[in-house]
Amino acid sequence: MKIHLLVCLLLLALFTACKQETPTPASPDPKADPHSFAQPNLAVAKHLDLSLKVDFDQKTLSGTAAWTIENPGKASEIIFDTDNLDIQKITLGKEAKEAKFHLVAPDSVLGSALRVAIEPTTDLVTIHYATRSDAAALGWMEPSMTVGKKLPFLFTQGQAILTRSWIPCQDSPGNRITYNANIEVPTGMMAVMSAENPQQISPDGKYSFKMDLPIAPYLIALAVGDIAFKPISGRTGVYAEPVMLEKVAWEFADMEKMVVAAESLYGPYAWGRFDVIVLPTGFPFGGMENPKLTFATPTVIAGDRSLVSLVAHELAHSWSGNLVTNATWADFWLNEGFTVYFERRIMEALYGWDFAEMQDELEYHELLAEMEDLDSSDTQLKIDLIGRSPDDGSSMVPYQKGSMFLRMLEQKTDRGKWDAFLKSWFETNKFTSKTTEDFLAFLQKNYLDKYQVTANVEEWVYKPGIPANCPVPQSGKLAAAKKAADNIANGFPDTNNWTPQEWVHFIRSLPENAEVATFKKLDEKFHLTQSTNAQIQLAWYEVSIRHGYVTEILPQVEDYLVKVGRRYLVLAVYRALKETGHVEDARRIFAKAKPGYHAVSWGSVEELLK
Repeated sequence: MKIHLLVCLLLLALFTACKQETPTPASPDPKADPHSFAQPNLAVAKHLDLSLKVDFDQKTLSGTAAWTIENPGKASEIIFDTDNLDIQKITLGKEAKEAKFHLVAPDSVLGSALRVAIEPTTDLVTIHYATRSDAAALGWMEPSMTVGKKLPFLFTQGQAILTRSWIPCQDSPGNRITYNANIEVPTGMMAVMSAENPQQISPDGKYSFKMDLPIAPYLIALAVGDIAFKPISGRTGVYAEPVMLEKVAWEFADMEKMVVAAESLYGPYAWGRFDVIVLPTGFPFGGMENPKLTFATPTVIAGDRSLVSLVAHELAHSWSGNLVTNATWADFWLNEGFTVYFERRIMEALYGWDFAEMQDELEYHELLAEMEDLDSSDTQLKIDLIGRSPDDGSSMVPYQKGSMFLRMLEQKTDRGKWDAFLKSWFETNKFTSKTTEDFLAFLQKNYLDKYQVTANVEEWVYKPGIPANCPVPQSGKLAAAKKAADNIANGFPDTNNWTPQEWVHFIRSLPENAEVATFKKLDEKFHLTQSTNAQIQLAWYEVSIRHGYVTEILPQVEDYLVKVGRRYLVLAVYRALKETGHVEDARRIFAKAKPGYHAVSWGSVEELLK
């Protein structure tokens, strides 16, 4: 009887102390980010000390995330966002007292809330964990997927809510944190982060990083591989695989000029260094504005510096997005609309109005085409994303419509007044996260009222479609390219000195009734199927497929889709194949290409082809 009672008491004690016990729920914040489980109004993570080991064989990261927290509400728990993480144990304070925690059943979009019981005086929460091999943020590239074919490669991609799949965090752009990191990698490899970075390989494979300026969690980034560095100026430089380094340095030779041009518009560059790393082809985006170290796709290495507007775009994010960040993903246009506008101003300062206007017009036409396929409500600048993935808001609308909105406002006075206003927006709100309503209040007080400007702001921000007073970009060079396309039946144009932008517009403007024979002749004369410019390839492959010129170019299309992992560049081609009756070819190619794609890319393609 006594033995039985003792066993029962021990079991009861064990159950009571079990780390999986659910803490007492805290009161929710009615203004909380709908894409985060965290309740930072009650208990907030402020600084991260990250210690991870990179295992290429298992395709995992393992170690600890030690969060310095503040608990102004004296809450009994702190909540982190996670997605598919192996949480091993959690401790509190420097004395490492083991904590009770509960990992909530996962949501298909948001992942799992990690609820940790804390005390009113708790200031440190250390999470022992490991990622899984299919973590959504992690891009594991085999040596065969790199240019040098020598070593494997790892990169992370946290935007919008993927950081939680490799770091347990309060994963909202409205939360700003600082971080230090110790990363251990196989010897012979370099690790770099969105932080102060090494410029030489560490002999023992151990690297330390520091980011002492507050950033949103989606901007924590890591890359590991066969990486080398080359300076461009005292504060700019490039990282790439050694076999690509000289080519990348030549392509991005104007980086310092871009920084100077940007500073002349909107104030000092706040992040110390502006470096760029060119990643393997599996990187899903054109670029990612990680502070201090922009991640870039190799598809911008065209050999003629024709696609460097991407660098200007990511640099512009150092102000719009990194310095002042959208508070929620419904406010995404505050990041991207400002950045597209700012990018155009940088390109205009360096390469002239014609160059910037060509890019603006091309993307304006892309916006109009994409809006035809969007729900009306998703053509607003601020959209409702509650219950939806934040990626649902990642269309051309926040980018190009947002930029056109700012261009319209600029034209209400003059550039001097407008630039002073934007400079004050960044300076007044630096290192904070803001909502659309915050910006509109600032706009009203410091621009509209100050200069007695009347503008249809509500229509631009909260109504669908393109307002009638939208500035329409007009490039004479693109107009000539379109005229040449309209008259293609009468002969081929003189394309000497055409830019890639003119080629793209010419291809996209070819008549709907253009015959396959016309495409064959164009290909024979201009070798467009063999182009090495990613933007020309995209336009040519998509338009050719839609005009029935498929069989002849399908091997090159397949090679392109296998080698290029940038979502924007591949999705349009897969869609063209699907919509023209070649869905089985698309699925066959995707099965071959998928291992080299990041989850962001393959998820979008998989959804398209299902």
